[in-house]
Amino acid sequence: MKTQKRNLRICHKGHKYYKSSNCPTCPTCEQERKPDNGFLSMLSAPARRALENNGITSLQQLSTFSEKEILQFHGMGPASLPKLRTALQANGLAFKN
Repeated sequence: MKTQKRNLRICHKGHKYYKSSNCPTCPTCEQERKPDNGFLSMLSAPARRALENNGITSLQQLSTFSEKEILQFHGMGPASLPKLRTALQANGLAFKN
């Protein structure tokens, strides 16, 4: 198996990190941005960014989408759905049918 070359990158805040892909996301900045509580704190960084990039920052906003629509977002995978479903149910909400 061929390994990809990892390139040293420096983000706008000066953090140094290595990436082999074209993804511009700094892991240190992403960790600093992670919420301490709420439903977004339960998700992986790609899933959290997928929701944020589509304007979803509250459970009320999330409940206006179907599961199928959420899965279409780049970065959102099926492993996140049970966490989102549980958060919605705990607040008396559900995905749109």
